[in-house]
Amino acid sequence: MRFFEHQQEARSQTLRLLLLFAVTIVALVLAMNAALALVWQMASGALTGFSAWRGYPQHFFAVNTGVILLFVLGGWWLETSNLRGGGEKLARRVGAREAWPASRDDEQRLCNIIDELAIAASLKPPLAMVLPRVDSINAFAAGWDEGDAVVAVTQGALDRLTRDELMGLVAHEFSHIREGDIRLNMRLAGMVFGLEMLFNLGRTLCEPNDAGRRTVVAIPGFAIEIVGSLGWLAGRVLKAAVSRQREFLADARAVQFTRSRQGLAGVLRKIAQELDAAGGAARAGRSTAIVDPAVQHMLLVGTAADHRWFASHPPLAERIRRIEGLSARPHTLPADTPTL
Repeated sequence: MRFFEHQQEARSQTLRLLLLFAVTIVALVLAMNAALALVWQMASGALTGFSAWRGYPQHFFAVNTGVILLFVLGGWWLETSNLRGGGEKLARRVGAREAWPASRDDEQRLCNIIDELAIAASLKPPLAMVLPRVDSINAFAAGWDEGDAVVAVTQGALDRLTRDELMGLVAHEFSHIREGDIRLNMRLAGMVFGLEMLFNLGRTLCEPNDAGRRTVVAIPGFAIEIVGSLGWLAGRVLKAAVSRQREFLADARAVQFTRSRQGLAGVLRKIAQELDAAGGAARAGRSTAIVDPAVQHMLLVGTAADHRWFASHPPLAERIRRIEGLSARPHTLPADTPTL
């Protein structure tokens, strides 16, 4: 794997997608203003018989733009509030606890690996945490920066991964910390949530009253709902595309940190085997057993999406091919998995 080339490619793709996301927000503002301007002219014309051009109220476009940005930035604020209090608070919310290296050999191994990789990545060692009630193989990193970062690993990963594989898994999460992916994903998720709120505003305005009739506010409501739905859809697609590129980047960084392709590739193969045993990708949500939506995009392997455009993670087979340069093959669990 030419990990430096893969890293550069992923960063370039991320930059293009972020620029496209910004263009989408600008286009949404313009489209919403145009739609509301058309609604205003139609409503004014209906009252005057379309006999003359009617101007717009003072600050009409400024107010429209301000409301749109208020929803987008407000959604960003609400979503990023999930990480207030640091990564440890979020990890505990989904059932993680601090590792106990003094009493458990597998957790001592995890702490040793985190300390070793912190040196290789030139990072402050994040807090080691364990999800003791999750039997599948998975992990996530949380926190705004190095100071409050945590790496949470499932019990299934501790039980079934070799030391090299566990190192590859943790190295992947180190990349997310080093590259600032957690902040980036949370901010994009917040903006998409704001776009959803804008869509919901339009839908609410279109709802009939207690008498079963729609009021006059349904007219601009339809415009807001239509334009808002397009913006929300575009935002979801672009956010998912950015997340997939950051996963590719983290895979490449993990190979760089560990200087081994087989570690992380072995982890992904074992997860693929888990999914096959559970009935395929359609049941991936049950396999991860981490259901809190706040961490879904942070996981090593996320839940299955309704459509590939909305998937926050690339297909496992594609990730393995990028790491190994080979087609994905079933992985047989070793008969004797070392604990240290």
